[in-house]
Amino acid sequence: MMKNGGHRSGVAKKKAVVTVAHAVIVIIWHVLATGRPYHELDAEYLTTRKDLEKETQQLIAKLQALGHKVTIEPAAA
Repeated sequence: MMKNGGHRSGVAKKKAVVTVAHAVIVIIWHVLATGRPYHELDAEYLTTRKDLEKETQQLIAKLQALGHKVTIEPAAA
């Protein structure tokens, strides 16, 4: 017999509930600790807060650590 929502594993459902509850608790703690109201982050939050030069250097370092020789060229316009 299939339960509503398509969940077949009770363990997976419990893990999901705990994960969501944890996220809500963290949000509540931050609101209480800072006194600022909660606001949802927009879709561009992750792309606009990155330092692209720093991220590029980190990725190059990771590839070099894996034994790759890395050369960078500007993208064609």
